[in-house]
Amino acid sequence: MAEDDFGLWERELDSGPPDDEAAGGRGMVVVAGLTATGCTAMIALGEVPLGTAGLVLSSIILLLWRIGM
Repeated sequence: MAEDDFGLWERELDSGPPDDEAAGGRGMVVVAGLTATGCTAMIALGEVPLGTAGLVLSSIILLLWRIGM
């Protein structure tokens, strides 16, 4: 007898044991902090357009990284 589709669907959605999410979150915070520090230094050194562009671009990248794209 064929297995019902609901059982297959449940197995696909079951992620199994939880992943180690703390390491990925910690890495994201470190990357965000270093990027913000670097862009702030660029602004302080007089490269305002470059620093601002870096902050905007890094914010978009971190947002996409956070939502999983």
